[in-house]
Amino acid sequence: MINLTGLVKRLAIGRAMRSEELGETLLPKRLALPIFASDPLSSVAYATQEILLVLTLGGMAYLHFTPWIAAAVVALMAVVVLSYRQVVHAYPSGGGSYEVVSRNLGPSAGLVVAASLLVDYVMTVAVSVASGVDNIISAVPQLADFRVVMAVGFVALLTGVNLRGVRESGQAFAAPTYLFITGVLIMVGTGLVRWALGHAPVAESAGFGIAPDPRDAGLAGFALVMLCLRAFSSGCTALTGVEAISNGVPAFRKPKSRNAAATMSIMGAIAVTMFVGVTALALLTKVHITDDSCRLTGLPGDCGAYTQRTVIAQLAAAIFGGEHSAGFYFVQAATALVLILAANTAFNGFPLLASILAQHRYLPRQLHNRGDRLAFSNGIIALALAAVLLLWFYKADVTSLIHLYILGVFTSFTLSQAGMVRHWNRELREEGDAALRRRGLTARVINATGAVVTGLVLVIVLATKFVQGAWLAVVAAAVLWTTMRGIRRHYDAVAAELAVGDPRAELVRPTRVVAIILVSTIHKPTLRALAYARALHPDHLEALTVSVDREETKALQGQWTALDADVPLKVLASPYREITRPVVEYVRSIRRESPQDVVGVFIPEYVVGHWWEHFLHNQSALWLKSRLLFTPGVMVTSVPWQLSSSRRADHPARRAPGAIRRGEPLPLHQHHHPFAHHGRERQ
Repeated sequence: MINLTGLVKRLAIGRAMRSEELGETLLPKRLALPIFASDPLSSVAYATQEILLVLTLGGMAYLHFTPWIAAAVVALMAVVVLSYRQVVHAYPSGGGSYEVVSRNLGPSAGLVVAASLLVDYVMTVAVSVASGVDNIISAVPQLADFRVVMAVGFVALLTGVNLRGVRESGQAFAAPTYLFITGVLIMVGTGLVRWALGHAPVAESAGFGIAPDPRDAGLAGFALVMLCLRAFSSGCTALTGVEAISNGVPAFRKPKSRNAAATMSIMGAIAVTMFVGVTALALLTKVHITDDSCRLTGLPGDCGAYTQRTVIAQLAAAIFGGEHSAGFYFVQAATALVLILAANTAFNGFPLLASILAQHRYLPRQLHNRGDRLAFSNGIIALALAAVLLLWFYKADVTSLIHLYILGVFTSFTLSQAGMVRHWNRELREEGDAALRRRGLTARVINATGAVVTGLVLVIVLATKFVQGAWLAVVAAAVLWTTMRGIRRHYDAVAAELAVGDPRAELVRPTRVVAIILVSTIHKPTLRALAYARALHPDHLEALTVSVDREETKALQGQWTALDADVPLKVLASPYREITRPVVEYVRSIRRESPQDVVGVFIPEYVVGHWWEHFLHNQSALWLKSRLLFTPGVMVTSVPWQLSSSRRADHPARRAPGAIRRGEPLPLHQHHHPFAHHGRERQ
């Protein structure tokens, strides 16, 4: 009989890998770049657009601030990349910002970073996928009604690919990332050459004017500064995901730190080049884009029915000869792909960070377990579910989602750079070598600059985005921080409760072992339970049944006497036809009379194999077992009897290797206990 579930699983995620094969999943730089840097690279597709959307709130009067804002973003990118290169070398274990802050600023500050990053990773998936869907709709407007369905489908696809393992996801996503880089660089080069030759391309929206938003018209002084700061904070989306490489250092091939630092430098150079090029072309081609198409002046027809193309789409159409050109479709396809695949940065960063937090007992330990393909499967699935909920709630709208974005990443930037300053202070106090001291002093200056600059950006982001929706990200991070602290307290309390003080006191033997076999009828499972209990040689052994039908009980007593088992059968009266309560009260009465005794309850059970058989058998003993497990001094032992259907359904070879180790036992509902009088239980 074919195990359909196992077959589908193997086809979807591949064969299970041994732990010893972990080394085979390590990444060369060419694969690490698309895996860990696809988010900051793809941010080029919308970072310029976000700057323009904010500036055009005041009409076209403030677009001349665009180059200055873009220059500030580039400078910030350079500072952050240089700062994180220091992190990669100083802390190569993969904890990234969380490890830096925890070691240098304390566990509470480390949890602030962890909570902020986890929230931001969820936002990365939502924003990247929604932006990718936007670019698909720019090429095929007829798909606008399917925005949410498409977004959820892409998240599901990303989840499946990442469950196959880090290396496999890198191989799958490398080509789209490099195609996007190639497409954008060709587009930028072509556009600049045409401009230099006097044939500057013109965007489709160049002929439209922009009416200012009444709330932002005629800005001056402080209000103008705030508008520019808001545009700058929106443009800082270009920096999202920069820290992912520092979290993923263990996934690199040796020398890990050097390869990770080199990959970060390559990522920074490519991202800056593309961002500057796209911004320059947007100004040269006179791209005009607003948050509301009805503020476009000179627009023919109904403004409500007009769908604005993204900045990248307008540039591709202008440079390559229209919306039906091969270049336009190439850039749009590559952009949509890389934006969707940019979520892969989060699919690698979130599970890694969650695994470290679980190892430190701040999250459930299941998040530290590796799946069949040596990926952190539980973390991948948790991230996917959170992102799907966010996309569904916000209808996959980039403009709504973007306000929740980048807050967490700049919290991480600021605290990690401050932590690195303390790290270098400590190192310099202990370092006597002059050359190493000079290197440490330089690194401290870089990190101190990074801390100041990213701290200022964090304040700007909070001030400009808080009331627009960023408050929700703050609340989510605060709730997550509180939850992680609670989980750690729980694990610490359990560890303290289970800790062994004096081993000799814990190893004191009980005065007696009282064994009880639960009996409803005499059949093979009952006799197996009786034989097993006898083999353990308890001090006292008895059978126990609950009388809910006088005639059946009398017949059972006769059969037991004829069995000549030399084990007394005790009958508990149950005038209200209950089973669980009389048994639990009887067991507890034994404990009350002899607290030093241990009571062992043997429950005969049979196991069925077909799904439909679960509906045909009474499962009352499951409830009885759960009640007994809460009774101190009581040991509950299930004695299974496998029916023929269960033996046919059992295919141990088809179970994934290590499934039991990962905490995947046979589900509880597949065990059925015959200890009950055929549906006469009342609970």
